[in-house]
Amino acid sequence: MRELVYYVAVSLDGRIAAPDDAFDAFPQSGDHIDMILREWTDTVPAVGLEVLGLTADNSRFDTVLMGWNTYAAGLAVTADPYPHLEQYVLSRSRPADAVPAGITVTGRDPVELVRELKQRTGAGIWLCGGGRLAAALAGEIDRLVLKVNPVVLGAGKPLFDDGGGYRPQSWDLVRSTPYRSGVIVAEYARVP
Repeated sequence: MRELVYYVAVSLDGRIAAPDDAFDAFPQSGDHIDMILREWTDTVPAVGLEVLGLTADNSRFDTVLMGWNTYAAGLAVTADPYPHLEQYVLSRSRPADAVPAGITVTGRDPVELVRELKQRTGAGIWLCGGGRLAAALAGEIDRLVLKVNPVVLGAGKPLFDDGGGYRPQSWDLVRSTPYRSGVIVAEYARVP
């Protein structure tokens, strides 16, 4: 069965973005970026792949899920961020024609959607963001891969944003890799 992986950058205080949805306080260069380009190529937007001359092989992921705000954060650059992946934007208020062909906007129950996607053959399913979608899918997430950045935002979008009703869950640390940039990539598997 395919896994749902919440792979996301996060601050030391558990924020995936500042209050204005910006994430530019996270280091945009350093040795952790080399690792992302080498090992997580499937998560690099098409614009970045093209500029860097890279090709995503979809060996890690072939599907991406994101909330509307996460999708909208990249609209200044492109309306089709991951054409190499099957893209789902979850929104109950946006029409299907709000995005280019090849991207599915859906107001479906995210848990139902993920359970259906997990039954299909293929590579992993990447939960790109945001925090509200992650909270809704908390019980379906199989792995957390956190790019912990050496910055405290003080406020902003939490890793899991459900208004304070999140239930504690236990995770096993699979690996943790520190980088000279100060970023630590920590991977956790759900405790059965």
